[in-house]
Amino acid sequence: MIRVLIVDDQELVRAGFRMILEAQEGISVVAEAGDGEEAVDVARTARPDVVLMDIRMPRLDGVEATRRLQDTRVIILTTFDHDEYVVEALRAGASGFLVKDAPPEELVRAVRVVAAGDALLSPTVTRRLLDGVMTRLQVRRDPPGWDDLTDRERDVLRLLAAGRSNTEIAADLHVSETTVKTHVSHVLEKLGLRDRVQAVVLAYETGLVTPGAASP
Repeated sequence: MIRVLIVDDQELVRAGFRMILEAQEGISVVAEAGDGEEAVDVARTARPDVVLMDIRMPRLDGVEATRRLQDTRVIILTTFDHDEYVVEALRAGASGFLVKDAPPEELVRAVRVVAAGDALLSPTVTRRLLDGVMTRLQVRRDPPGWDDLTDRERDVLRLLAAGRSNTEIAADLHVSETTVKTHVSHVLEKLGLRDRVQAVVLAYETGLVTPGAASP
């Protein structure tokens, strides 16, 4: 059973998500919260597998709440898909985001994907988001572990940020797909990242990839 916590400052929104999710086999809404501060408190006792987190709320917003829920997988909810706060949430550890008016089947799929331990966003979708907002965000250089990356690992990260799959990266670099997977694992481990989505964000933050220049 996938345990879900719904966090939104609008009761009607929470009720709508609850109705959709509890109609699905294998999903249970174990709690609700009206702001990020309440969400952090509730999560300690409800122990959800997935948190649906509104990004803009009173008292404590979804970005900071996500940062405080490092051991829980979070899906950020936003009203439009070029919200620069989404990038901050991905930095903070969110596994992806959904626009609030997404079809019910997308909501259900998102919960199942994230509960299974996967990132909700493909690198290509993440790249489109970052192309739209990254020019307004601060670029940071040389994060911890950056100097430990090999030249080949940086090549893999650059292609990853371009939206390439492991198979495509293998073809571009003339190596096996298993080798690519190993490089990706090393990149995530050295940079202290949870998944490929966070790796794409970091590639933009460091200037390894620039907005509009990552397309294959």
